Amino acid sequence: MSTANAMKREVGKAAAQRVKSGSIVGLGTGSTTAYTIEFLGERLKNGDLKDIKGIPTSFQASVLAKQFGIPLTTLDEVDRIDIAIDGADEVDPHKNLIKGGGAAHTREKIVDCLADVFIVVVDSSKLVDKLGSTFLLPVEVLPMAMTPVMAAIKKLGGVPELRMGVKKAGPVITDQGNFVIDVKFESIDNPAELEKTLNNIPGVLENGLFVGVTDVVLVGEVVDGKTVIREL
Repeated sequence: MSTANAMKREVGKAAAQRVKSGSIVGLGTGSTTAYTIEFLGERLKNGDLKDIKGIPTSFQASVLAKQFGIPLTTLDEVDRIDIAIDGADEVDPHKNLIKGGGAAHTREKIVDCLADVFIVVVDSSKLVDKLGSTFLLPVEVLPMAMTPVMAAIKKLGGVPELRMGVKKAGPVITDQGNFVIDVKFESIDNPAELEKTLNNIPGVLENGLFVGVTDVVLVGEVVDGKTVIREL
């Protein structure tokens, strides 16, 4: 296993250890939270964890949960989410995030914001001084509104680009059937304000700025050849 995957595995496992029996758990999307889902399944299988239900944030999370034996539920059927565990593409010193590399940020934001405790799992490469430093900002948009939304984003100083599929002709399609526009901003000085401004553009469903949502960040790092987990 590569060093990066080893870090992801250990931090995903550490987050899974924080889930208690009887919990409703928000199941995030991505390579790190895939390990969390795997370890939750292991804890259920060996009897260390009982009576949990998962709320997946994507088709990927749903498939993994079923694969590892985690019962699923929906927001229509529960009145709470005790804990949500998810990854991030960037984390700033205030625990604000950019998410959406997997095009699941709309569902992720719904689930993560509803959780009593939201834990972010990342490796140290995801830590930045300012959001937008290393990762483009994803914006989910209704297909019919793509052109006017891109024009509005340009007026805000952003450089928008439609995300195209890999091994697929045409654009990426979200689980909601929409497009993703990735935006480069020279500097995101006020993430909270930009989050609201983007979401007020007609045709925008949601963007990848998560401001004031995160409770705990677990960071996987390699120190002296060993993977260690630290908490922000």
